[in-house]
Amino acid sequence: MAFRGWPAEAIEFYEGLAADNSKTYWTAHKNVYDVAVLAPMQELLAELEPEFGAGKIFRPYRDVRFSKDKSPYKTQIAATLERGGYIKVSAEGLGVGTGAYMMDSPSIKLFRAAVADDATGAQLVGIIAKLAKSGIGVSTHEPLKRVPPGFPPDHPRADLLRYKDLVAWREWPVAAWLGTAGAKKRVVDTLRAMSPLQHWLDTALAT
Repeated sequence: MAFRGWPAEAIEFYEGLAADNSKTYWTAHKNVYDVAVLAPMQELLAELEPEFGAGKIFRPYRDVRFSKDKSPYKTQIAATLERGGYIKVSAEGLGVGTGAYMMDSPSIKLFRAAVADDATGAQLVGIIAKLAKSGIGVSTHEPLKRVPPGFPPDHPRADLLRYKDLVAWREWPVAAWLGTAGAKKRVVDTLRAMSPLQHWLDTALAT
């Protein structure tokens, strides 16, 4: 079937799950999840695949082994795209992102080398500035407090050198358009706008 957005029942499902994150609630509303939440995501990913690659939907179950929060279910549905991209839907609305999240040590070294280089570093600054003008934020997860060893503290891109990952993100609150095919246009337009950043990262981390 063609993607037609996420109906109001999807938002109501997650509002209810936030209030009662239990197996009892999940079992009683599993059909709503399958029809109103999961199926639209599957339809959207199928339509995105020719341009962005195959999609992979995350399991709805939380890994609670090392968490103080023992709630068994995630309060969102999320998926990644083979060629870069992340889509999330929750009671708060729709979110779209891309980037390199929580890079390993070899990747961080490659990333910092590309940031420090005057050519590729300046290119990244320009990409981030252009994204900001279009309402897309670029941030990191827990940046270092200081510029890492091997780089001058006054480096012109000192802030980026402190990054341990780099993620572009845009989100929208729940509105009527989320229940229409127009939601796909927002996803596609945003992923296309973010593609220069993904390309920069792919190139930098493959060096």
